Amino acid sequence: MLDIKYIRENAEGIKEAIKNKNIDLDLDNLLEVDEKRVKALKEIEELKAEKNKLNEHMKSVRDDAERKELITQGTKVKEKLAAAEPAYEEIKKEYDGLMVSVPVIPSDDTPVGKDDSENVEVYKRGEIRKFDFTPKTHIELAENLDIIDFEKGSKVSGYRGYYLKNEGTLLVMAMMMYAINKMVEKGYTPIIPPTLIKGFALFGSGYFKGTDYDSATDNIYQIATRDKEMDGAESKEKKFLVGTAEPSLLAYFSDEVLDEAKLPIKVCGFSPCYRSEIGDYGKDNKGLYRVHEFMKVEQVVVSEASIEASTALQEEMIGISEEMHQELGLPYRKLQICTGDMPAGKYRAFDLEAWMPGLNRWGETGSASNFLDWQARRLNVKYKTADGEKKFAYLLNNTALPTVRPLIAILENYQQADGSVVIPEVLRKWMPGGMDKIAKRN
Repeated sequence: MLDIKYIRENAEGIKEAIKNKNIDLDLDNLLEVDEKRVKALKEIEELKAEKNKLNEHMKSVRDDAERKELITQGTKVKEKLAAAEPAYEEIKKEYDGLMVSVPVIPSDDTPVGKDDSENVEVYKRGEIRKFDFTPKTHIELAENLDIIDFEKGSKVSGYRGYYLKNEGTLLVMAMMMYAINKMVEKGYTPIIPPTLIKGFALFGSGYFKGTDYDSATDNIYQIATRDKEMDGAESKEKKFLVGTAEPSLLAYFSDEVLDEAKLPIKVCGFSPCYRSEIGDYGKDNKGLYRVHEFMKVEQVVVSEASIEASTALQEEMIGISEEMHQELGLPYRKLQICTGDMPAGKYRAFDLEAWMPGLNRWGETGSASNFLDWQARRLNVKYKTADGEKKFAYLLNNTALPTVRPLIAILENYQQADGSVVIPEVLRKWMPGGMDKIAKRN
């Protein structure tokens, strides 16, 4: 969310961002609604001031006629307030609904494009393997090696369900241990955050399209079960499952005033991730590419309010993910996300995509985003400078390593002619007995 003063001062740039990000918002209408909001609020404040003045005057009145007149005036003020306050709330509700759609003006180097087809390839790294046999898909490999069971997963979990088993389980856990240790080596504090969270964390991080959860548009699972507060009373709070550790990690700093000297703060979170995939029904129906649940190690950084500093941190964050792709031996490419594929809150964004030979295409394995202070304003994350000034922090996030898509890439890139799969060397220390290959059982 942006500051309304900033919006007024940068209206033309924001209008351009609205157009380029394909956002349905009339900025002039928002500014008109804001004028009504300010006017309505001023009226309420004046009426409250008048009410207080009358109450103070009443304390010193001794004449009955004058007291009666003051009571009449007070009644009129109360009646006006009773009408003005609901009217203001309606205007405020409309204002808030419009404000959540106001986009961050993207960075100067962000390509302008209509959708994800116009994302720009920055570069490729790694050699795409030339097979002397027809490569299998990860689905074929997994079923032949008995490391994933899609049929039982669908039976028990439903559409997009799966069971990891045998060496599939071990390989995925090795990936997560490798990623966590890599992040710690790079100076990130490891955290296992809650995955059942309140709505404010999802709104604050931008995972609600509007001001509240909408099951028709938000790629989030809401928990229907009733909950209890500490005193035993029924909770009024809605609870949700996270799609990534990002909202939980960001909310850890909500309503905080941090010390500038301690910035940047770097944390990484391991968590299960749950996604309804409502906008992608019918896509990638088979296999692991698009599933409802998986695991991931996520990076989050709290930065000072500096374009230069936050840009350097974003490059560092995605650089760590690139290093892991290189150490895993996965050919990959880096894409810069264009405006039409960029949500409202993002200032600058990149994706990494690994080559998946069985699928014969690139597949997204991570995303790095700089939101500037858009999330910090929603979550009220501030820091105090050396001279005592309070500023909203800049917040960044990046996928360190998820489970399923890199697993696809490992299975498909490391497959052998006999149907076995070589385990990347960097993961073998996390495998029982230093296991170096997954082979079919007799």
